[in-house]
Amino acid sequence: MVRDLRRYARQTQFRLIAGGLLILFLVGDGLIYFIYGPGAAIFGLLCLLAGLLPIAIIVLSLGVFEWVVKRANRE
Repeated sequence: MVRDLRRYARQTQFRLIAGGLLILFLVGDGLIYFIYGPGAAIFGLLCLLAGLLPIAIIVLSLGVFEWVVKRANRE
């Protein structure tokens, strides 16, 4: 049986990031909703999304760079 440790590490990192974001959005925004109400929860959700936007842009650009480099190395 062959073990692909890189695949396992990539899968584990993805699960940890997804779980952290899920906890942040559900617990964080849920607490805002219960304490301050639905208006504040919507604004909190907008703030969370605005805070994640730069991270998403960086991750997307790194993915594009990786795709370009793999394509260039193939030729």
